Amino acid sequence: MDIINNLIDEIYQATFPLASRERLFSHIREARAAIKMARKPHWDEKDVVLITYADQFRESEAPTLATFCRFYQQHLRDTFNLVHLLPFFPYSSDDGFSVIDYHQVNPICGDWSHIAELHRHTRLMFDFVCNHMSAHSAWFKHFLALDPGWDDFFISMPPATDLSSVTRPRTSPLLTPFDFANGEKRFIWTTFSADQIDLNFGNPQVLIRMVDVLLDYLKKGADYVRLDAVGYMWKTPGTSCIHLEKTHQLVKLFRAIANEVAPGTVIITETNVPHKDNISYFGNGHDEAQMVYQFSLPPLVLHAIHNGSSRALRQWAASLDSGGGNTTFFNFLASHDGIGLNPARGILPEVEIVALVRDLAMEGALISYKNNPDGTTSPYEINVTYMDALNKQDDDDETRLRRFMLAHALLLAFPGVPAIYIQSILGSRNDMEGVKVAGHNRAINREKYAVSGIDRQLTTGEGLRQLVFTHLSALIQLRTRQPAFHPDNPLEILDSDNALLMLRRRSRDHQHSLLCVYNLSGKSTEVQLPEERKYRDIIREEIIEGSEPVTLPPWHYLWLKTGIS
Repeated sequence: MDIINNLIDEIYQATFPLASRERLFSHIREARAAIKMARKPHWDEKDVVLITYADQFRESEAPTLATFCRFYQQHLRDTFNLVHLLPFFPYSSDDGFSVIDYHQVNPICGDWSHIAELHRHTRLMFDFVCNHMSAHSAWFKHFLALDPGWDDFFISMPPATDLSSVTRPRTSPLLTPFDFANGEKRFIWTTFSADQIDLNFGNPQVLIRMVDVLLDYLKKGADYVRLDAVGYMWKTPGTSCIHLEKTHQLVKLFRAIANEVAPGTVIITETNVPHKDNISYFGNGHDEAQMVYQFSLPPLVLHAIHNGSSRALRQWAASLDSGGGNTTFFNFLASHDGIGLNPARGILPEVEIVALVRDLAMEGALISYKNNPDGTTSPYEINVTYMDALNKQDDDDETRLRRFMLAHALLLAFPGVPAIYIQSILGSRNDMEGVKVAGHNRAINREKYAVSGIDRQLTTGEGLRQLVFTHLSALIQLRTRQPAFHPDNPLEILDSDNALLMLRRRSRDHQHSLLCVYNLSGKSTEVQLPEERKYRDIIREEIIEGSEPVTLPPWHYLWLKTGIS
């Protein structure tokens, strides 16, 4: 408990009341005593995460979690051993990220017994939406009503305050006016929308209540905990209000509490920011997040395939630090959000980012913008399914499949734990009708389905969805059988032409090694393998002679095992 005590002292100095500290530690001890199930102590090559909504699939008169549990057991359990359920709590907007009640399951999805049943079949990752909550929540209503004990739970700010230096991820106003019970109008801090009210972690009572949320999730079985929008947690006017030192201390505190209560729990930070800022949440490698979202990977893989060039991806990948076993990356290409562009800034020239945005917009992608301190706006993310991001509207399905599988063969080979979004394993296309209905860009990649239709398409269909599901599931399952892909194994980037990317993953004892070769271009490309020896392509079970140049068809890839006699 000393680490927790010391962090509270660092964050709050002498402002954390003794009675509040005793209450916090009492809750921690109670949670530790209540948790009986041990977590997996570390990650390995078998860990692959499915990202999905709890209401992803529907059937009449059934809680969606019950439907998903059946779907998972029928179609997904051999491919994914961990499921990230996006926020499954009662909410008022943003498809779950405007939480009304942290401690309840959305009745449409079911209740905690359905979470427990799913947990019997797979490990689970919960969202801890720690920066903000719904304007319709009881907490915020208490605040507006001026009820005793709810003072300063949220952040009031005079509208004339100079907040020009605050980092903005949206074009919506930073401050939103609300009327209080006494007739007073105050302006409240709302980083993401008028319905998402930022919590005031400067108030010790807020910390206690949010730690109670974390403890509840650990008791309910969360193996991984995703800290949503975590970079914005602490506000100090006059600063950028992102990545502040006290924010990092709060992450360290959450990590220390999880370590105390449920050892083996993985804390993952979600910070859609440039790479240097993103990896700062590893702390010293022992005290902060065990994993960070690898936000640079989606735009860089997209850029590489779009341009048929590995130049930027290769240079960036060569700089990655595998973490030495204490930390690792949470790798993904697609998620419920769009393809973030900030993580590519500083790696790609702005002119190439703008060109990528322009080209994808011409093919039907939607673009979301952010406000800059100088009053201008910049593209913040591309809203599109990853399938349609990689392809043109008039491409045939064979071309779509080849580019899509190439991208995921890259994802699965990078150091870290890979995560696949449900729309990707289903081979989904842009949902333009969903955008019209929802009224926001991100709905393009958030389609929900009647489970009977998806069952039919996956088992008896012959279209793109069934092809993607079959091929990608097989590739993921193959990946989980390769010790060379253990997240802790280092990454070696080999020299190659820009049309190619060659990388090697090898265990530290050199017992397991894979050479991965990718043709990122739409033309057949010849490659000389680095050693004149026999290799076995484990994807197609073919022997390849390294003594002769190998010709790779467009968007072709090889996973080559050495040591073939």
